[in-house]
Amino acid sequence: MNLQPLNLEDEWVKLFPLKESDFEILYDVAKDPLIWEQHPNPDRYKKEVFQNYFKGALESNGAFLVKNTFNQAIGCTRFYDYFPEKSEIKIGYTFFSRDCWGKPFNKSTKLLMLDYAFQFVQKLIFHVGANNIRSQKAMEKLGAVKIGEELVAYYGEASRNNFVYQMTIDQL
Repeated sequence: MNLQPLNLEDEWVKLFPLKESDFEILYDVAKDPLIWEQHPNPDRYKKEVFQNYFKGALESNGAFLVKNTFNQAIGCTRFYDYFPEKSEIKIGYTFFSRDCWGKPFNKSTKLLMLDYAFQFVQKLIFHVGANNIRSQKAMEKLGAVKIGEELVAYYGEASRNNFVYQMTIDQL
């Protein structure tokens, strides 16, 4: 499975493999403190904290810069923790600009990723911060099922409580 395919796009979004040169345009989206207020790391709007997120995204080799149809950067997401022997991969570290909230951008992005990933795996896992009500609702609208809780250490950050959601190929 190629974690950064080049052809993930629909009428709402296009996903581009994240590059080092994308930092400034992505940080321009991420610097809004309200994006992170429910997130396990609410300081991610600070440049030095976001730099750690971005470094982890690049090193994952599965991250995408998400753009809208006007070619404007609107967010980021990634595939990570691919386990072919378990037929499983995770999707996460996703955020969108506030002007995208309540619109089809997140769902569209996730459906593109799900359609692609289900060509290779039977199960997708999502970690969602225990206090991130917006993302929990988005997971439920997508059809993901909460299967538990666990402490998750985001790249270079302290462990924090997350809800674990799952989707299987027959749920799509």
